[in-house]
Amino acid sequence: MSGRPQGMTRRADYLAANRGVRVARPGFVLLARPNGGEAMRYGITVTKRIGNAVVRNRMKRRFRELLWSILPEKGLAGYDHVLIGRETGIERDFDALRGELIAALDRARAGKGDPPRRPRKRK
Repeated sequence: MSGRPQGMTRRADYLAANRGVRVARPGFVLLARPNGGEAMRYGITVTKRIGNAVVRNRMKRRFRELLWSILPEKGLAGYDHVLIGRETGIERDFDALRGELIAALDRARAGKGDPPRRPRKRK
């Protein structure tokens, strides 16, 4: 597959990806879910818990570059891929993130996701 994967823009797509395979790594959590035969797509989420806007935007730029370089050859065709940033991923070495993403994609391809998260208790 060649070319850059498409970015996801709709909130509903992110929520749908949350029902897919979840693979946790030290720098991020990868969500992968079939998107019904559409092109390979990606999304990035970094919450305000991670840091200020400068830190979050830097993390998103690093994730975007990582996805653009790896997804065309290692990504799952017809899937949505969402990276959720973790606090330990801010200063993580780029090559370490690359290795983690490749390993996470291999686990997702094999269907070996981590157990689903516990639902949050509402107050």
